[in-house]
Amino acid sequence: MQRIAKFEKVSFEQFKTDWIDTFPGTGQETVTGIYEGIQLPRRATSGSAGYDFFTPVEITLKPGETVKVPTGIRANMEEGWVLQIFPRSSLGFKFRLQLNNTVGIIDSDYYYSDNEGHMFIKVTNDTNEGRTVELKAGTGFAQGIFLPFGITVDDACTGSRNGGFGSTDVR
Repeated sequence: MQRIAKFEKVSFEQFKTDWIDTFPGTGQETVTGIYEGIQLPRRATSGSAGYDFFTPVEITLKPGETVKVPTGIRANMEEGWVLQIFPRSSLGFKFRLQLNNTVGIIDSDYYYSDNEGHMFIKVTNDTNEGRTVELKAGTGFAQGIFLPFGITVDDACTGSRNGGFGSTDVR
């Protein structure tokens, strides 16, 4: 297996800013505790393709509810690779837990963004059966898979990213 990336936590200051922006009114002590409990993504078995992302806090989603989760995680990966984020298969199957952007795409240069490449995962309980999703803190809720990608022979892109989500559209 080729080793092409490393997961890291974003700085505490970046996490605190993003957490409080997402969940206003959260106290410093609570944010510190959440940050200290963040688990880096990991594979469950040697045959797993996906790296599990874990909930930093307990999450309960009633049917139709959505939550944006600041993961506290960034990925330093080699150029020519992309990290794709999907819901955990079991949660999608059992509850129709869906990523709001269907598949998250984390580019290698996102690591160098102003927000330190902080990954957010936004999920919705899209159940047709009226089931509530209850995830304890530390539960795997999404998975990331590293994939290589190619470019066209006439590609002339020289731009660089200097922002977070959606920043490649900013010109």
